[in-house]
Amino acid sequence: MTFKTKAQLAGRHVAGVDEAGRGPLAGPVCAAAVILHPDRPIRGIRDSKQLTAEARTELAELVRSRALAWAVAWADHEEIDRINILQASLLAMARAVAALGVEPHEVQVDGNQLPPVKLPVIAIVQGDSKVKAIGAASILAKVERDAAMLRLHAIYPQYGFDEHKGYSTPQHLDALQRHGACAVHRRSFAPVQRCLQMVIA
Repeated sequence: MTFKTKAQLAGRHVAGVDEAGRGPLAGPVCAAAVILHPDRPIRGIRDSKQLTAEARTELAELVRSRALAWAVAWADHEEIDRINILQASLLAMARAVAALGVEPHEVQVDGNQLPPVKLPVIAIVQGDSKVKAIGAASILAKVERDAAMLRLHAIYPQYGFDEHKGYSTPQHLDALQRHGACAVHRRSFAPVQRCLQMVIA
């Protein structure tokens, strides 16, 4: 991770921002914002998808305890259906930045879209593997969203949210066909729409 902007080189506070949960058919999208502490390094940060669940959990705890500031925010399934998943993801990112206890001088976001924040912001494609703060945010967002899906599993155990976290696995699609959509399924997503149409027919 060697990407550095002028703000970083000047030693200013830079918030890394990433989300988890754009692809699933159910549940919220989660975003995290992290300002790492320059004197409290964290080894092993990388794109959360390259880590085991156990490693993500351990690193998330280190991020919470060592970061200068961190925050997690959400957009729920109803917001996703109302404004679409991209806009909901950007909204969750903006909420995470706004919730930081320290205002950053710059916001760096994974991907190629900018959230609506009133701060200098840049998008970095594959930023979660190039910028440590974004990697830390990706880990935190993934761990927090997985925990949320475990809580939803306790309410809707028939869908297997504890295993696939809402993604469109064969197990999930089969459960949708057998049980129909539940309250937290994203109605705007095609597999859920097809399920609902079958029920109506």
